[in-house]
Amino acid sequence: MTPVTRMGLLRLALPAAASVILNNAYRVIDQYAAQWIGVPAQAAIGSVTFVLILFFAVYSLVSAGAGPLLARATGAGDEDLRRRVFGRSLVAALALGLGVLMASGLGAGQVASVLGLHGPTHAEATAYIRWLALSGVGITLAPLVDAALIALGRTRQMMLLQLVATGLNALLNWWFILELGLGIRGAALASGISRGVAVGLGLWVLWREIRPERTHLRWGPEVRRVTRIGLPIALNTAAYALVYWALLRWAISPLGPAVNAALGIGFSALEGFTWPLFHGLSLGVASLVGRHLGAGQPEEARRAVRLGFPLATAAGLAAALGFWLGAEVLCSAFTDDPAVLAQAILYARVLAFSQLFVAWEALSEGTLGGAGDTRAVFWWSAPLNVLRVPLAWALAGPVGLGAAGVWWAINLTTYAKALGKGHTVLRGRWASVEV
Repeated sequence: MTPVTRMGLLRLALPAAASVILNNAYRVIDQYAAQWIGVPAQAAIGSVTFVLILFFAVYSLVSAGAGPLLARATGAGDEDLRRRVFGRSLVAALALGLGVLMASGLGAGQVASVLGLHGPTHAEATAYIRWLALSGVGITLAPLVDAALIALGRTRQMMLLQLVATGLNALLNWWFILELGLGIRGAALASGISRGVAVGLGLWVLWREIRPERTHLRWGPEVRRVTRIGLPIALNTAAYALVYWALLRWAISPLGPAVNAALGIGFSALEGFTWPLFHGLSLGVASLVGRHLGAGQPEEARRAVRLGFPLATAAGLAAALGFWLGAEVLCSAFTDDPAVLAQAILYARVLAFSQLFVAWEALSEGTLGGAGDTRAVFWWSAPLNVLRVPLAWALAGPVGLGAAGVWWAINLTTYAKALGKGHTVLRGRWASVEV
């Protein structure tokens, strides 16, 4: 493989970042379109975001394990291993996805209750989950398709697929909500259908590249290998989502629908643009790390990390300034309700103080994930994410900071996670992990 350069990293990272921005635009579009329906719909979509992250955790059991294995097989030139990993991961991902869709469709009302939602917000959340379950097969396979494209270094193709899907999602939201009057059900259908189109095209691209045979499309020993690597990431993502469920139930929902809606705007819309920049760089680094380790070039993998650090720092500082200086302008695009706007601005300005650390954390996760050192990611994430619940409850309630206390609990734990993962990367053991 060719040596790692800053331009080579950017050629991977920029399309990946654009892809993640477009992927997150689903939530931005839904959040924006929800204002046509009302505050309960905005609050519902903001809350259901963390249900979808929990579902993504299940899907990442396969995708997070398949990515490093496909990258190493690509670096080593092992075509047979690539076919076996991809084909059997596809079968496992489809089985998991269908199970999640069935469970979420049948239990939509119970899920909304667990989030602590009531009245119109509960009804809107239930409808959104149920209709997404009816149309979401593509959503269940999307993480594997993205992981495979990243592992092969095909981030440009991933970006083009996301561009098609995002444009279709925006068009269908307008058609289903405003023209057909389907309300929040239309937002769910728009997301499911548009993602299905993108995943279908992505599978066609991967099929031509990897060329799996019928014998590869069945359960096999590679599934165990994939899930062993993916399990820590899946558990970590699940813990992250469940923590936000707990935050919603015991710290955020008691503060009122305006705070629920502000969380949706801040997390889905504002961070829906900044976090993808960090994550795109992380994906570029992960692709290079995995392929160069597979090719037996650990020093080139380390070079990718070193080149990524100043880029992550610049992106984190830019995001912090944007959150602080542009809070009112950015948030006002998503609501005309004064109470929701005030809470969204508060969210943006408090979270401005952690954006640099979020960027550093993403770079470290890309390094460790690309190497297959997923256990380190879990141990420096899950316990600190769980700590957010009692800390947020204490700062919001007994200490009396209200919503600001919840957001500062997120900041404080982000600092700890970023420093812990950064220390693990500096130790360098990830370069010799066997997968």
